[in-house]
Amino acid sequence: MNRYTRMLLCCAGLLCGCATAVQPWERGTLARPEMTFNSDALERKFAEHIYSSKEAAAGGAGVGGGGCGCN
Repeated sequence: MNRYTRMLLCCAGLLCGCATAVQPWERGTLARPEMTFNSDALERKFAEHIYSSKEAAAGGAGVGGGGCGCN
């Protein structure tokens, strides 16, 4: 029983480090446009076109054509 208690306490101690809050002075850095997942609209559209063309179930970005990327 002592082994399981020790293992449980170690896991709880490791997980406590994951629950840190964002400090007020860090929020400005995280709110910058380059910190977003899709900051560049043209690059995002191109990536969606490539993904949907490779998927072969739909045409590229909603235009006619097959999965080969043909329009």
